[in-house]
Amino acid sequence: MTLDHLAIAQRFSAAAAEWAVAPRFDPVERWYHRLAVADDYEVWLLTWMPGQGTEIHDHGGSAGAFHVHAGTLAEDTVSARGGAPRVVSRELGEGAGRRFGSHHIHRIENRSGRPAVSVHVYGPALTTMTKYRLGPDRLEVLTVERAGAQW
Repeated sequence: MTLDHLAIAQRFSAAAAEWAVAPRFDPVERWYHRLAVADDYEVWLLTWMPGQGTEIHDHGGSAGAFHVHAGTLAEDTVSARGGAPRVVSRELGEGAGRRFGSHHIHRIENRSGRPAVSVHVYGPALTTMTKYRLGPDRLEVLTVERAGAQW
């Protein structure tokens, strides 16, 4: 049976009163906290002040989903198949969510004028994340970060 990572994210979002920590908002960098870990997935709570975002990254082979608990987030999905990288942007408001596969490459940013909160689920749990830069004709690897060592 395949897990529905988005359903898990929605369930955790709906149970905000049971979160082990309250969301924190850091004006300098994104704040994140792991809410749960199971044998086949983990759940993270993230906060985003206006202008905060990720670099372009993958999830080291993990599939997953994210759900916007509050606010609005923008996702830029990057496809590098068949030539120069292509970027598709979408905006996700409060209550919206998105599933993604194990080869998904994206960046998320709060492009709105107010803070945002999101719940992310990865299965299996993250072990690495590769960060990329958009080159003129391909994605270029910047770093590979390991769980427990760099986050």
